[in-house]
Amino acid sequence: MNQKIAEIISRFSSENISDERKEVLQPLIDYIQEKVAKNECVRLNFICTHNSRRSHLSQIWAQTAAFNFGIENVFCYSGGTEATAMFPKVAETLTRQGFLIQKLAATENPIYSVKYDDNEAPVICFSKVYDNEINPKSKFGAIMTCDNADQGCPFVAGADGRFPVKYEDPKAFDHTDLMDAKYAERSLEIGEELWYVFSRV
Repeated sequence: MNQKIAEIISRFSSENISDERKEVLQPLIDYIQEKVAKNECVRLNFICTHNSRRSHLSQIWAQTAAFNFGIENVFCYSGGTEATAMFPKVAETLTRQGFLIQKLAATENPIYSVKYDDNEAPVICFSKVYDNEINPKSKFGAIMTCDNADQGCPFVAGADGRFPVKYEDPKAFDHTDLMDAKYAERSLEIGEELWYVFSRV
């Protein structure tokens, strides 16, 4: 684990998560636990409207949390109801938090390699619709990270579990003095909650 990420994770605590949020997260914990108990692969597809901010943060932190707790055969994905681009501030925020990020393709919809550990395979991030060919087609959990995706995508084909685990959009603070702080805050909130999820498996 990259040292800075490990230091951040060491400060995570279940006491920082409200009882209300723990209730929201419990069905996802149960889903992962059931897969692990059956020795099945855990496939998680984090879905947001544009696959540009919250869904990528969730995908990356979930993969990191699974690695942190030594839970094998966990594969995390992300997608949207439409494709745009991963917002640059997401990569900048994660870099500041210790992730090693490389832009593999500087296109209108860039492709990023995100590493949380020197010896582990990177998480590959770019904006895509949730049923893109790179994502699983069946036996996966669909985690809805925003209201719009949850309402606009009432049925996710192939998913064997659906979990509305929603976060406020840091986009609201774009081009303000609070932008850096709010992106960092949202990333750590997502990271801590997904750390909690895998800590309970």
